[in-house]
Amino acid sequence: MSSSQTPSLLRERLTSPLTWHFVAFAVLLVAVTGLSIRFGLDWKATNGSSSDALLARQFELKALDLQTAPLRGLDNRVADSRAQMNAFNDKRIPPNYSSIDRRIGELGVSSGVRLTRVQYTQGKPGSDLTEISMDASITGNYPQIMRFVNSLERNQTFFVIRGLTLTSQQGGLVNLRLQVSTWLRPADAAASGLPPTPQPGDTQAAPSAPAKPQGKEGE
Repeated sequence: MSSSQTPSLLRERLTSPLTWHFVAFAVLLVAVTGLSIRFGLDWKATNGSSSDALLARQFELKALDLQTAPLRGLDNRVADSRAQMNAFNDKRIPPNYSSIDRRIGELGVSSGVRLTRVQYTQGKPGSDLTEISMDASITGNYPQIMRFVNSLERNQTFFVIRGLTLTSQQGGLVNLRLQVSTWLRPADAAASGLPPTPQPGDTQAAPSAPAKPQGKEGE
């Protein structure tokens, strides 16, 4: 082939539709490849952001779940607590003042101690119960006093010993000042006629409790 024919052949190939088809195909292939790479990068970034957002939301939901866990079933627990409190009150809260005084006298007789200067007062009415305080002197030997104290603590009637103070001792007998609390329902406490319990700062002593029939102090 001569050199004069080479430009003509090159020009012919450049003007051939097949050549331009190849060129167009190559350009399209490069463009599609570039777009595919860009789409892949964008998809990866979007997918990563979505995963982070989803993970953050899962953490938020878990935190809310932990915060609300103590509140689940709260209405049932409140009802159960109230039922238990009512059962306790029915079983261990005395129905009136007379039953308290009678029970103290019975425990005194059974343990062998002698109760003197017994005084009952009532505290401020509560929403459910009113505290009844007993301040008394007891006399007996150590075994008798221990039996009395133990019987108070183990009695079905709910007694709480507030104070136990030695006042004197002579021979085998011991004199103690005993302070005990129990509770009545507010209406029962109001019906008892007991004087109010002295509060700190009160200068006047509380009046004596209502008179009790003989034999209730273990005498």
